[in-house]
Amino acid sequence: MKRTRNIMIAGVIAVSCTLAWLTTSGKLNPLMAQDKPAAKSQQVADGTQLPKPDPKFKGKIGETFKDSTPDYPQPVRAPKGAPNVLLVLLDDVGFGMCSTFGGPVPTPHLDKLAKNGLTYNQFHTTALCSPTRAALLTGRNHHTSATGVIIEMGTGYPGYTGMIPKSTSVVAQTLRDNGFATAMFGKAHNTPEPEISPAGPFHNWPTGQGFEYFYGFNQGETNQYFPTLYRNTNPVAQPKSAKEGYFFMEDMTNEAIAWTHNVRAANPDKPWFNYFSTSGVHAPHQPPKEYREKYKGKFDYGWDQQRELTHAKQLEIGVIPKGAKLTPRDEAIPAWDSRSADEKKVYARLMENYAGYMEYTDHQVGRLLDSLEASGELDNTLVLYVVGDNGASAEGGLEGTFSELASLLGVQLGLESTVKRIDEIGGPTSEPHVPVGWAWAMNAPFQWTKQVASHFGGTRNPLVVHWPNGIKAKGEIRSQFHHVIDLVPTILDACQIPEPKVVNGIPQKPLEGVSMRYSFDNAKAKSTRPTQYFEMMTNRAIYHDGWVACSRFGYPWDTAGKGTDFLKAPWELYNTTEDFSQAADLAAKEPEKLKALQAKFLEEATKYDVLPLDPRMAERLDPKLRESGTPPTKWTYFGNNVWLPEPIGPQLFPRAHTITAELTIPKGGAEGVITCAGSFSGGWSVYIKDGKPWFRYTFFDVADVTIPGTEPIPEGKVTLKTEFAPDGSKQGGGTLKLFVNGKPAGEGKLKRSSFRHGLEPFEVGRDSITPVDPAYKNKGQFEFTGQINKLTFDVTRK
Repeated sequence: MKRTRNIMIAGVIAVSCTLAWLTTSGKLNPLMAQDKPAAKSQQVADGTQLPKPDPKFKGKIGETFKDSTPDYPQPVRAPKGAPNVLLVLLDDVGFGMCSTFGGPVPTPHLDKLAKNGLTYNQFHTTALCSPTRAALLTGRNHHTSATGVIIEMGTGYPGYTGMIPKSTSVVAQTLRDNGFATAMFGKAHNTPEPEISPAGPFHNWPTGQGFEYFYGFNQGETNQYFPTLYRNTNPVAQPKSAKEGYFFMEDMTNEAIAWTHNVRAANPDKPWFNYFSTSGVHAPHQPPKEYREKYKGKFDYGWDQQRELTHAKQLEIGVIPKGAKLTPRDEAIPAWDSRSADEKKVYARLMENYAGYMEYTDHQVGRLLDSLEASGELDNTLVLYVVGDNGASAEGGLEGTFSELASLLGVQLGLESTVKRIDEIGGPTSEPHVPVGWAWAMNAPFQWTKQVASHFGGTRNPLVVHWPNGIKAKGEIRSQFHHVIDLVPTILDACQIPEPKVVNGIPQKPLEGVSMRYSFDNAKAKSTRPTQYFEMMTNRAIYHDGWVACSRFGYPWDTAGKGTDFLKAPWELYNTTEDFSQAADLAAKEPEKLKALQAKFLEEATKYDVLPLDPRMAERLDPKLRESGTPPTKWTYFGNNVWLPEPIGPQLFPRAHTITAELTIPKGGAEGVITCAGSFSGGWSVYIKDGKPWFRYTFFDVADVTIPGTEPIPEGKVTLKTEFAPDGSKQGGGTLKLFVNGKPAGEGKLKRSSFRHGLEPFEVGRDSITPVDPAYKNKGQFEFTGQINKLTFDVTRK
C-alpha cells in the first residue's frame, strides 16, 4: 500500500505541473511563459552575450525522418572579412634597444614590419610582466584585472590577487566565441601561482581563458636550454636536449608556425588569433653562441656613450621628435669611466650576450612572419607587435649577475662570481643578467627602467602595427598617447566584433581601453586617451591632457626591500607635449598643477583598485602569502612519481623541518633521487648514491653544501630521515642531520637557505630537468631504483 500511495502522489504532482504549464485551451500559461528580460534578449540579438546561445532549429519535425527536414547546427562564424590577429609581445625590451627605434641591436624583421606599417612612439605598458599581460588581454587596467604585481607576488587585496576576475574576460574568449581559432605560445604568466598545479583549477590557465591551445611556460621566465614546459595544462618534456641544440624560443616558434598551418589546412576560411609571447629578452639571457659572439667588442665604449649614440640616431630617423632631450644619468648609476678594467670586461660581455639574445628573438619572430607571408596570410593579418612588456630590466643589480634568480631573491653574488665564469655567460651553466647601466642605456632617451612606472623608461614601449588589407599608410609614425589596454578595443573594432556585456552568465566590467583604429590612416588625429594612471610597487604617475605628475620610490635593483616610507617620496611634473622624454621637471614652477594631478592620481587609484599601495618586492615572493586558511605544516606523498611546481609542494626552508622517507630497498641496493626541488643553480636534493644517503643544498655557488651519509642503506624496509634546525640567522642557515632507521648517519651546516629555488619543480623519485647536485649530472634524471612507500614533510612554522 505504501508503494502504491507514493506512486499516486507522484502522479498527482506530475499532472499538477503539467496543468500549471497549460491552460484549458492547451496553450502556454502566460504566468509560466513570461518573456525573458528585455536586456538579456537584446544581448543575445546584438552578440554581446557570450558564448552565443545554441541556434534555434529551423527544420521540420514529422512522424518519421522521411517527412522531416533536418537543420544541422552550423558553427559560429567570424564576421565576413575579419582579419587574422597576431599579437606579438616581447619581454623586457627597452625603447632604445632595437635598430628600428635607434638602438644598437639590428632587428631586420622588426625593421621590415615597421617600414610597411605604423610605429607608435607614445605607447605604454604597466612597467612589469604579469600586469602588462593582464591589461593587454582584458582591455582593462592591471589593477582592475587584479594583477597589480606579478602573480608570484599576489596578495589578498582586490587589485593584487593575480586572479583575473570573471568579470574582466580575456579577448581570446571573445574571439573564440565569435568564430576564431585561438592559441597562445610562449610566456603565459597570468595564472595565480597556487593554481599552477595538477589539481588546478584550470579556468585561469590559458586554455581556461579562451585559448584553445597553449604551448609554453606559465611562470615569469624560463631557461632557454631547460624550460619547464606545458602543453595545454600538462607538463611535457622538451623535444630534444640542449646538447642536441635545443632552444625554447625556436621550439615555440616551430609550434606556432605548425598551428597556423594546421588551422588553415583544416578550414580555409576561419580566422585565427595567435598570441605569440616570447621569452626574449627576459633573463636568463641565453642566446645561441653564434649570436652572442657577433657582438664581441662592440660595447667596449660603455653605457654612457651608447645612450648618446642611440639618442642621436633616434633624432636622425625621426622616432623621437626634434628637440627631445637625452635625460641625464642618475647619481645612483655609476659612470662607465669610473669602472675598473675587470668590471668593464664583465659588463661589456654581459651586454654582448644581451644584444645577441635580442637579435635572436627578432629572428624567431621573423620566422613566424615569413611563414605567414609565404602562405599568403600576412596581408590580412592584423599584426600588433608590442616591443616589450616594460622597459629594460635593472633586476641584475649594479654589477650584473651570473644568476638573475639570485638577484630576484635579493642575493647579490658580486663581480667575482661572474669574472671567474665569464666564458660561460649565455651558455647552459649560466643564468645571466646585465647590470643596471646597460638596462638604463637600452631605455634611451628616458629615465629609469622596468618596475619604475613613474617614468617612461619603465612604461614606454614601441608598438608596430601592420595590416596591409586594413591600413593604407606605410612606414609612418603615430604619436597619439596610448596604453596597452587599448589593444583589445582595437582588435574588436578591426574584427567588427561587439564588446561583450555578459560572458558565461557573468556581467562584464566595461572595457577601459579605447580603439586606436581612428589613427591608422590619420597621423594628425587627436588622441582619444586623455588620462592614464600608472602604478607599480608605489612608483606612480598620472597622465592627463599632456601633463605627467609622478613619484618614484627606491631603486628597482633593491629587490630585497626598499623600506616603507614611500609617501614622503618627492613628486615631479612634466609637460610631455613639449618635453617628450621627461627631461624638465616643472614641479617647483607649477605647484598648483602638481597638486591637481596628485588629486587626480588618487581619484584614479581609488576607482581602479590600486589601493593599498605596497612597496615590497622580494618579501612578496613567499608562497605563504597565497595560502588560505590555516597554513599547512605537513605534506605526505606516495610512490615514485610526484611532480609539482615548487610553490605547490612543501615549503621547507628556512624553517625547522623533517623529511621522512619510508623506502623498500631491493636486493643489491638502490640509488637515485628520493626527493628534490629546484635546479642546478639553486635547490635541495635527498638521494642515495654508492649505497649511502646524501643531502645537497645548492645556493648559487656561494653557499653550496653537500652532506655525505656515514651509514650504509640496508636492503628491505628502510626509514631515511633528514632533520633541519635553523640557527636563527637572517641568511637562513642551520644544521642538517641524516638518519637511517633512527641511527645518526651524517651532519652538516647550511650557511644560507631560501624559501624558493627558481623555476624547476618539486619532485619525488627523480630530478627531471637539471641536477641539483652535479655529483649525478651524468645520470640523466637519476630515478630512484627502490620503492618510495611514503614520504612525509613536517614543518615548524614561526
